[in-house]
Amino acid sequence: SNGVYRSAGRPAARFGIERDAIWFLLELQEEVGEPTQAFLMTTGQARDKGRSPEQLDEAFRQEVADVFCQTLLLARIHGIDLTSAVNDKWLVWTEQGIGS
Repeated sequence: SNGVYRSAGRPAARFGIERDAIWFLLELQEEVGEPTQAFLMTTGQARDKGRSPEQLDEAFRQEVADVFCQTLLLARIHGIDLTSAVNDKWLVWTEQGIGS
């Protein structure tokens, strides 16, 4: 998450934004709706804004990546070990967790 953290810090530094716990939570909240919009565009349930199917698919992938990276950043600021958290929450009933 170090590279993601540095990358996310550039716009914040440029605009003088303090990246505190509230900022990370609000950034994640902002990003969560964007894959929904992109998905609706790929399925014809929202305007495609003149984009090709390939462009729409790429936009959807990028928006999912944004949510993933914002989740990494939120976990980092709160000291959450995501591997352990996923193992405990999602994979507790499986024989192998992440990293096994």
